[in-house]
Amino acid sequence: MSDATTFERAVAAGLAGEARQRRRRAGTAVIWAIPCVAVLWFTGHQIGMNPGAIVRGLPYMWDFLTRMFPPELSYAQLLIDATIETIQIAAWGTLIAILLSIPLAILGAGNTTPHPVVFHATRIFLNALRAINELVFALIFVSAVGLGPFAGVLAIALHATGMLAKFCAEEVEGVDKGQVEALQATGATKMQIILFAIIPQVIPAFISYAIYRLDVSIRSATVLGLVGAGGLGFSLIQTMKLFKYHQTATCILVIFVLVFVSDWICEKLRARVI
Repeated sequence: MSDATTFERAVAAGLAGEARQRRRRAGTAVIWAIPCVAVLWFTGHQIGMNPGAIVRGLPYMWDFLTRMFPPELSYAQLLIDATIETIQIAAWGTLIAILLSIPLAILGAGNTTPHPVVFHATRIFLNALRAINELVFALIFVSAVGLGPFAGVLAIALHATGMLAKFCAEEVEGVDKGQVEALQATGATKMQIILFAIIPQVIPAFISYAIYRLDVSIRSATVLGLVGAGGLGFSLIQTMKLFKYHQTATCILVIFVLVFVSDWICEKLRARVI
């Protein structure tokens, strides 16, 4: 009888302790929620978030959409060259990014960089490349090399290099140290360790990242033409400037099909690699 009473008291004490913890966590959540809501309300007010403006703008939005339908499907034939150019921009930009990101990943990984200064300088450079949007790069290169797809290739190449090299560097830092230590025990040089112990381990992940980046590059290439860097975006902005909204709808439809197909193909390729 005495043991049963002791057990019941222990269970009751445990339940009471859990209840106190739940109340403490709930109180902490409320304390954090109040300033978060205040910050969200303040920032929303600062940037002019106004759901009423959406409601008031619905008739204008509907008017714009009705001007686009039905799409002028015959215009799609004139978009074949622009579609091919978009794919070429994405493919070349991604290829250049792959070639540039491999050495930068080696320099930007803590276990393969030749010096800490090189490591930090490389990481800062990669962060800068990722921080600048492709459209901004495209504006810069259009002013440098002129209107056309070459500016789009350079814009995608630089931004994609920042992303690919960053991801690859993290993969290099996370390799199995057993293989590295085994080669070090044989007296292998640092270059031999990178070639035969590190790169073979990161190749599958790097290929997966490269395929994903190609998919992203195709999406990006569809809008670079808005700033004169070629591709479907150029046709899109031209039809809008000329108020040919039925052709604009066709451009959007072609972009949707291109992105859908590229996403499907890249997903299949990644599934084979992984």
